[in-house]
Amino acid sequence: MTPRGKVYLIGAGPGDVELLTLRALRMLKEADAVVYDRLVSPEILALAPEGARMVPVGKAPKCHTVPQDRINEILAELAAEGLTVARLKGGDPLIFGRGSEEAAFLAERDIAVEYAPGITAAQGMAAATGVPLTHRGLATGVRYVTGHRAADERLDLDWKSLANADTTLVVYMGAANIAEIALRLMGEGLPASMPVMAVSNATTPREQRMVSRLDRIGVDIKAMPMPAPVLFVIGHVVSLYRADPVEEPEARPFRAVMAGE
Repeated sequence: MTPRGKVYLIGAGPGDVELLTLRALRMLKEADAVVYDRLVSPEILALAPEGARMVPVGKAPKCHTVPQDRINEILAELAAEGLTVARLKGGDPLIFGRGSEEAAFLAERDIAVEYAPGITAAQGMAAATGVPLTHRGLATGVRYVTGHRAADERLDLDWKSLANADTTLVVYMGAANIAEIALRLMGEGLPASMPVMAVSNATTPREQRMVSRLDRIGVDIKAMPMPAPVLFVIGHVVSLYRADPVEEPEARPFRAVMAGE
């Protein structure tokens, strides 16, 4: 009888290899199979053991080539073969990563699961751009929300609660709906002049940044689309952003895109 394997639910972080935890790296190096999302950076995928079975299960907006139910089954099937499975997820598996759904599915089948937490995109963005998530006198708290619903259902967020000028609002997966999100927040009283930052591929060499304001971010992001994943930071803390000084292109770590000025 084949011994049952196990599954590591690994937070790959926002993309920079140096932001992987030692635990995440150790688990990845132990893997016989790697099941990975579309947004896991190529630099991190390159750390997988030579000969490991690589299984892409990424989703794109309006194009879920591998449904979540099937991903759950793939993890169980690989573990049933006796393999150690690394389930690589961008950011942290327990922050908009469906890690708990996969863990519950595996637990029902008596498959061992271990977590490696990852640095979520908001934290990576803050470190890369110098825009803090909280700052004395500007933000007393921070909230993470998803700007996308499964099967493209309508957003049913608590807009009144979210429209708090003393709180930094971080919107994940919101590129398609950012215009609606901005309108709803302004409708609940958030100032039109509230600064907004959009960051694409935070912490990677492909990073792009856009600084705008609440009443213009929808127009700006449509005029200058940014590749996924895009994170939006809404709040007074964005006023602390200072663009990188002009450098030679080959020496500049990130490409900055400024809008809304």
